[in-house]
Amino acid sequence: MPEKKLRFGFHDFLNAQPLLAGLRNRSESARFELVLQSPSETAKSLHSGNLDLAMIPSIEYLKNADRYVLVPNISIASRGRVDTVLLVSKKPLNQIQTLALDNRSKTSVALLKILFASQFPLDIHFKVFAPDPDEMLKNHDAGLIIGDPALNLRTESFSFPTKIYDLSEEWFRQTGKTFIHAVVAVHKEITLTSNQQEAIHSAKKKSLFWLNNNLDSLARRYEISLPKCMDYLCQKIIYDFGDDELEGLTLFKDKGLAQNILSENKPIQFL
Repeated sequence: MPEKKLRFGFHDFLNAQPLLAGLRNRSESARFELVLQSPSETAKSLHSGNLDLAMIPSIEYLKNADRYVLVPNISIASRGRVDTVLLVSKKPLNQIQTLALDNRSKTSVALLKILFASQFPLDIHFKVFAPDPDEMLKNHDAGLIIGDPALNLRTESFSFPTKIYDLSEEWFRQTGKTFIHAVVAVHKEITLTSNQQEAIHSAKKKSLFWLNNNLDSLARRYEISLPKCMDYLCQKIIYDFGDDELEGLTLFKDKGLAQNILSENKPIQFL
C-alpha cells in the first residue's frame, strides 16, 4: 500500500507558478496533494492541522515557530523593489487616518507597521478589505495592496493624486537586508522523506528552465507585459534561502518583537 499523501498548501500568485509547476510534475511520486489557497488561508489551514506543510507568510511562521520547522534553501523573497507589496496613499504618511489592508497576507501588514509606525498618526484606523484597489481607496486615505492586483498599479491608475510606496524597496532602503515574503513550513510531527525534500528542491532548481518556456503564457494569463513578467520573476523574486535570507528573516523577527507584532522570541528552526 502506498504511503499516505501529505497535504501541501500553496498560494496561486504569479510568484508561485515556477515552483508549483515543478511540484505538480512530482506530486504523485513524492506523495503530495497540492492545496491552493490565499496566503492567509493557507496559514490558517496549516495551523489547524488541515495541511501537513505549506508555503506560508513569514510572519505566520515566526508566530508559530515552536510548532513548525522550515524546509531549507527555499523561500519567496526579494531584495529591493518587487512591485507586488504596495502602499497606495492619497495623503502624506503622517496624515493618513484610515488605511484599508489587503486581507490575503499578514506579513505585508506587519511589514507596513514596522516600516511606517513612527510616521503614522497614533489614532490611525486599519480595516481589512478584499483586494480591490478602487474599493479600498474609495473611502480610505490609503490602501495596502499585495500580489497580482498590485502588478499593474501606477499613480496614473487612479483618478485622484496618489503616492505609491513599494514596501520591499523601503525595507531594503532602511535595512539593507533581503525580505522574506514566504517560507515552506512543516509541522514538527511530520517527517518528510528524502524523496519529498528532493522534489521540493528540484522544483526550485528547475524553475528558471520552466520560466524560459512559459513566460509568454504567464504574461497573458496574468495580463501583464512580457518584459514586466520576465523582470518580476527572473530579476525581482528570489527563491533561495541562504545566509542573506536568514539574516533578513531574523531582522524581521527582531523588529516584530520590538513593536509587539510578535509576542514571543521563538528560534528559527530547519529540517
